[in-house]
Amino acid sequence: MERRNFIKISGAGALAMGAAAAGCVPKPKTVGTEEGPEQMIYRENPVNGDKVSLIGFGCMRWPMVEKDGKRVIDQEAVNEMVDYAIEHGINYFDTSPAYLMGQSELAAGNALSRHPRDKYFIATKLSNFGDQSTEASIKMYHDSFEQLRTDYFDYYLLHSIGRGGVAAFRQRYVDNGMIDFLLKEKEAGRIRNLGFSFHGKAEEFDALIALHDNGDIHWDFCQIEMNYVDWTHADGVRNANAEYLYAELEKRNIPIVIMEPLLGGRLANVPDAIAKQMKEREPDKSIASWAFRFCGTFPGVMCALSGMTNMDPLMDNIKTFGHFKPLTGEELEFLERMATQMMEYPLVNCTDCKYCMPCPWGIDIPGIFKHYNTSVTEGRYAQTQQQKEYRKLKNAYLVSYDRAIPTLRQADHCIGCGECLSHCPQSIPIPTELRRINHYIEALKQDTL
Repeated sequence: MERRNFIKISGAGALAMGAAAAGCVPKPKTVGTEEGPEQMIYRENPVNGDKVSLIGFGCMRWPMVEKDGKRVIDQEAVNEMVDYAIEHGINYFDTSPAYLMGQSELAAGNALSRHPRDKYFIATKLSNFGDQSTEASIKMYHDSFEQLRTDYFDYYLLHSIGRGGVAAFRQRYVDNGMIDFLLKEKEAGRIRNLGFSFHGKAEEFDALIALHDNGDIHWDFCQIEMNYVDWTHADGVRNANAEYLYAELEKRNIPIVIMEPLLGGRLANVPDAIAKQMKEREPDKSIASWAFRFCGTFPGVMCALSGMTNMDPLMDNIKTFGHFKPLTGEELEFLERMATQMMEYPLVNCTDCKYCMPCPWGIDIPGIFKHYNTSVTEGRYAQTQQQKEYRKLKNAYLVSYDRAIPTLRQADHCIGCGECLSHCPQSIPIPTELRRINHYIEALKQDTL
């Protein structure tokens, strides 16, 4: 792609929303049935006929163990999970050089390479956040082949576009020649499908879609954050509503891969009042199954990713998609009511991706946010001294906080350097949120709520 074309396209006047996609490609279609015994549901990629399992394995949350004083991936557990997943029909595995401090691709390659290559699709990314130079980006690309033990990628993504706007996209992929390089790699067959994952505002998304509309880049697929909360309740300032993103992709017949269907696990552990309503409707189904069925209900979705850390969610997801039942219109309305109720809780919009880590000052950012969010959703959150069982809730929070987060890694040690801000795909004002949580903790200690 010519750099001058991109610069022209990325201008404010180039975001043509009504432009039609070239050609007329059918939407992904479902292959399989919900009738009879367990049978994995597949969606057919309309471009090349790939039959992709509707549930995909996200490799950002592999199980970890302590070894020689370091946190490393439990390869034996990963192997067991991958074997079980493939045996039960999951064939899409999504990873990145950035996941789990650079360990994810190697673990995925070790596990997957024990199976015939035609049994699975590999998706990985150009995650050149730290060094956007041509040399470093090409090295990252080639290293992924070695780590994943493959000579081609089924699905290759420009990672987390939207962060930093079009200027960051130009720096990471255009000015260094990487778009031209990747397009040549696709022509050579080493990339079968080229796409991007997106976190950002609607206008940033529009600029990327304009490239597709104008024929500068053909996006074979796109990965977006979509769940029944972000469908219409994304903040609209830092992140666009999934309803908008989905509609723009669907009308262009671009296959969609879903990330964060559980919103970093929060939709598997919803507040008790919401969980009660879900269980009254589906007592034998997990809370998480509602979120996955939401994603699978939309025909433009080719695959919904789940970052499974152990066998329990893996088996539950296989149960959900092995007997898949799309949501009815009434059930979609029910989930919208649940999403509205979710927005009433003072949660931090953290998905536990850990992109902000390591913090240069040692703060356990995702751990602090996870502890806080879990306390709120599970009703262990003191709000006022007049609250029933205030003392019990106060003590439970403070004790569990000290147990979950080592003293030197707690929120009060944040100096507000802002190093984490550019790494967060959710654009969370991390130092501000850490200060808010620390003020809450101090208020509990001083009884000033």
